[in-house]
Amino acid sequence: MTPELDLIGIVSTDLARSLAFYRRLGLDIPPEAEREPHVEVRLPGGLRLAWDDLDTIRSFDPDWTPPVGGTRVALAFRCADPAEVDRWYAELTAAGAHGHRPPWDAVWGQRYAVVHDPDGNAVDLFAPLPTPEG
Repeated sequence: MTPELDLIGIVSTDLARSLAFYRRLGLDIPPEAEREPHVEVRLPGGLRLAWDDLDTIRSFDPDWTPPVGGTRVALAFRCADPAEVDRWYAELTAAGAHGHRPPWDAVWGQRYAVVHDPDGNAVDLFAPLPTPEG
């Protein structure tokens, strides 16, 4: 059997802040989950997304250190349309997220923007651009 991608994990230095960020993006994270050392949700399609508190990780792996030199994982959220990319970027940055790259029309045919979650992970926002009627 070939291994199948089942879970994407995020190690968080501030679990409450991280969960609030992803709740704002519409993920159905249980209330008061930030009181747990490990939180996971099942996404449409079955893939799971999980968060672990940094202190919990270090309790079973004291030598673990976060990667340095930039983000290692990016999550991409599809928006309904290009205006939604702009709206979500504005909402997330107004709520304190670091805006890495403001919305732009990418050459690959999408409206695109990049924010960072509270732990510095890249979160892409995108929507297809309208195609010229031909």
